Amino acid sequence: MKILAIDTALGACSACVYESTTGQVHGTATLAMQRGHAEALPGLIENIRGQLMLGLESLERVAVTVGPGSFTGIRVGIAAARALGLALNVPVVGVSTLSAFAAPLLGDEARSAVAAAIDARHGAIYVMMISASGAMQVSPRLLKIDQAALQLPSGPLRICGSGAALLAAAARQRGLSCDMSGALEAPDISFVARLGALADPATAPPDPLYLKAPDVTPPGRPASAP
Repeated sequence: MKILAIDTALGACSACVYESTTGQVHGTATLAMQRGHAEALPGLIENIRGQLMLGLESLERVAVTVGPGSFTGIRVGIAAARALGLALNVPVVGVSTLSAFAAPLLGDEARSAVAAAIDARHGAIYVMMISASGAMQVSPRLLKIDQAALQLPSGPLRICGSGAALLAAAARQRGLSCDMSGALEAPDISFVARLGALADPATAPPDPLYLKAPDVTPPGRPASAP
């Protein structure tokens, strides 16, 4: 199965093509950015298509990060993925950014708990924790940093994601040892693709995973005319 993976949810605009039957990732492209994903994404996809001499009609699935992350970035990626899926008549699946951060650590030989954290600002993080046995310990949620640290295990722990340094500092204040493995601003797009290949379109729709309300205050109602 040939999959196009897209990520615009955090501090990068990324895309790649993944062939699930061979496990090969082709045409990976990533641009670090906090804004401008909507303008950058079409050119990024076209560049990959041109390099691979790939007709988009050969794609069999589209995978996209659905959050948590930037409200605008999440909407940009999901809108593009849905449009491609509709045009090509292929399934579109959603992948959590927290899962994409954690995935590289879950597939290696080390036996330790893994916490994926994303900076949510204002002293909070989006967090997900997986035990050393591979069981979900804390499902994706928004927590204050100190609250998240209280749920960390006492055994070996690896922390990844854009909020890794924040959570690691809180863990060390509690006397816990931890390793920051993959303190990146955005997930590796190849793991977005791999998770997208494993996802069931029936249970992993491309729906936003915001986890909190937007950091905007709606304008007040205008005063009534006399």
